[in-house]
Amino acid sequence: MDGAAHQGPEGGLVARNRGDNSSAGRPLRIAMVVPPWLSVPPPGYGGLEHVVAGLVDGLIARGHTVTLFGAGERTDTAARFVSTDAELKFQRIGEALPELAHLVQVNQLVGPEQFDVVHDHTTIGPLLAGRRAVPTVATVHGNPVGEYGTVLGDIDRSVGLVAISHAQRRLNLRLPWVGTVHNALDVDDIPHKRTPSHGPVLWLARFSPDKGPDLAIRACRNAGLPLVLAGKCNEPDERRYYHDVVQPMLGDDITVVLDADRRDAFRLLLEARCLVMPIQWEEPFGIVMLEAMATGTPVVALRRGAVPELVVPGRTGLICEHVDELPGALRVASRLDPGVCVAHVVENFSTARLVDGYETVFQRFVSAVVPAREPAPITFR
Repeated sequence: MDGAAHQGPEGGLVARNRGDNSSAGRPLRIAMVVPPWLSVPPPGYGGLEHVVAGLVDGLIARGHTVTLFGAGERTDTAARFVSTDAELKFQRIGEALPELAHLVQVNQLVGPEQFDVVHDHTTIGPLLAGRRAVPTVATVHGNPVGEYGTVLGDIDRSVGLVAISHAQRRLNLRLPWVGTVHNALDVDDIPHKRTPSHGPVLWLARFSPDKGPDLAIRACRNAGLPLVLAGKCNEPDERRYYHDVVQPMLGDDITVVLDADRRDAFRLLLEARCLVMPIQWEEPFGIVMLEAMATGTPVVALRRGAVPELVVPGRTGLICEHVDELPGALRVASRLDPGVCVAHVVENFSTARLVDGYETVFQRFVSAVVPAREPAPITFR
């Protein structure tokens, strides 16, 4: 049936193009909605915002019109910027009301006269998207299980969800997925090394038990290698975990860098022999792995979440089945070729591929939900 959607191979709904290709290939007017926490791109931590920045500029370069809805006073992208609040809400991350107020204002500003599609990157956005007269594609940046899975399971069926990895999508196949698009990284401005480094091991994440900084400390001590812990530590839970768990484990073999900005993060990656990722959860992506490989730094990680989709064992890093394997992997990781790491990111995780993926999702979804000259409601089978 034209204008319909069908079941994808992993159980998600995949939008299908109409036979007349009424909207295929034409420039789109896109409302890009980000959470109100950080600027786009952010000066430091913020994987979502860095990915969106590259996507926005890539879409504009392809001829699409993009309006970025966020908070704060500016964006360093090429998009037209509409702010719902002059003050970034970073200090209130984790609260529902700032994002909810942001989205209510966005919904008041987005209409079919100005936009063809909304691309939503917020947590609550998919639940409110059914109120919009414009079709919404929402990228899921967290794991779609538990309470978050309950919310996503109750969204309007005209809203399409995009996964950022196959591992993430497999966690909840019942959701209305319309595509899987890996995150990406523009490597043009990222410095990279040409020969392996024999510097310290680097752990670069937020201080959380899910990220395993305690396991990184133990693995490096067992391997006899120095460790740099470069952690985001500005939210109450992060500060509490750092004080209660990490700080008592510190010694002369560990250097701590708190809340490193982006420039410092890449400097640390260049100096490191490898990045260690002893994650204790099903990481839906992990943009830091791309950042490491883009500098020529291999990744040593536990096999969780999207790790096998990003790291090529024996070429761009080493994937361990158990924490006991980490020390040995850390000792040999510096033998891997930095050039192979960089080439892997360029070939498989470029911004061009990111834009290709979302262009395809947008065009198919708009064709299915709002067929040109035929305002019939979407049906699913």
